[in-house]
Amino acid sequence: MNRVKRFLPLAVLLAAIALIFGMGWNRYLSLDTLRQHGAAFQALADQHYILTLLALMLVFALLTASVVPGVVFITVTAGYLFGPWVGGVSTAFAATIGALGVYYVGRTALGETLRRRAAQDTGLLRKVCEGVDKNTFWYVLVARLVVSVPFHLINVAAGVMAAPLRPYMVATFIGLLPAHIIYCWIGSSLNEILIRDPDPNLESLFAEFIWPLMGVAFLSMLLPLGLKLVQKWRARHGMDAA
Repeated sequence: MNRVKRFLPLAVLLAAIALIFGMGWNRYLSLDTLRQHGAAFQALADQHYILTLLALMLVFALLTASVVPGVVFITVTAGYLFGPWVGGVSTAFAATIGALGVYYVGRTALGETLRRRAAQDTGLLRKVCEGVDKNTFWYVLVARLVVSVPFHLINVAAGVMAAPLRPYMVATFIGLLPAHIIYCWIGSSLNEILIRDPDPNLESLFAEFIWPLMGVAFLSMLLPLGLKLVQKWRARHGMDAA
């Protein structure tokens, strides 16, 4: 029974991945899907707002947990249907739930193996595990804000180190929220663009969204640096007070 409990999260995760790729559902994670079916999605959201929002959050959480690439298009779709604030908050929450699924895989089925590997490793895995173990909230928060850091590596490392759930989940949600709001703002602006140009190319889209994309770049580089400086300042003043 203990072995079943240990490997059940991994089995569920692998089954979800096999189902998504086996059915070809991953092919719908693209701008073409929104371009072809955006009007139908919008009509459904207008008629059944809460139900559509909950369904989107469920799909987002499942896709996040199943490690399928292209989930960012669901974020853009959420902005297209529900606007930057509702879409950003709901997808950040759903992504946090999905991340929790990978966390439990790291904590159960892969925990012992990866813990031994991390102890022997001198590369990124060990650094991430040590950072999560030292200060879960601050490390996870900064790692989420740096959108170039592998999303699921943080989840697995948190599970391997059995990081406390509350700071891990709060930091994940807060750290994901700014980028999700930006991507949902992009999605909310797509409606007008698709009306003007039903088949936009990447160059025209990049030109339209240069400033929000610069905001994502800001989150990736400058904001984490600022947070680290704040953390050092707090640590220094804490030592002075002591």
